[in-house]
Amino acid sequence: MIEFINLIDITININDKKNNSIKLIFMKTLLSILLMATVLTTNAQSIHSFTVKSIDGKTLNLASFKGKKILIVNTASKCGYTPQYEGLEKVYEQYKDKLVILGFPCNQFGGQEPGTNEEIVAFCKKNYGVSFPLADKIDVKGDNIAPIYQWLTMKSKNGILDASIGWNFNKFLIDENGKMMAYFPSNTKPDSEDILKYLK
Repeated sequence: MIEFINLIDITININDKKNNSIKLIFMKTLLSILLMATVLTTNAQSIHSFTVKSIDGKTLNLASFKGKKILIVNTASKCGYTPQYEGLEKVYEQYKDKLVILGFPCNQFGGQEPGTNEEIVAFCKKNYGVSFPLADKIDVKGDNIAPIYQWLTMKSKNGILDASIGWNFNKFLIDENGKMMAYFPSNTKPDSEDILKYLK
């Protein structure tokens, strides 16, 4: 920034009042843009401001996960990727001192999550021993997209990336400060090195 101001000093004659006026206007505009960008970026980058409804009807405050990474996944019980629950639970058990996995059941892709919340919980525990938190069933795209998924999928809100949810078991990794780190499509397994490299 200092070097940039010095460059302006060199290129504009400081003894010329007209040029000084142009310089002042330019600098005010530049500072305004920088301040606006800083404010927007600061507001965009924390997921910890969200609260969501858990699958058992309680309020889940994501601020309670500060200091840990968060892996957010849209899940389904009747999908070809449903066996990824096993990998998710394995990763959660191995890294739960520094990682939270949060599953969001969703019935938008092939109607593959038709059950009630109680049925979803029973299925996950019986078949995969799932112990990580699950949220209430939501929409992850479209007109009724949940606010947290607006944040996850829009760079204008998370400050890092845009993502399009095309199927079940898309994954978003959030850092300890609530900032977006990375996005992984359905076919990236939870225990793949693509994800584990961020946890080691």
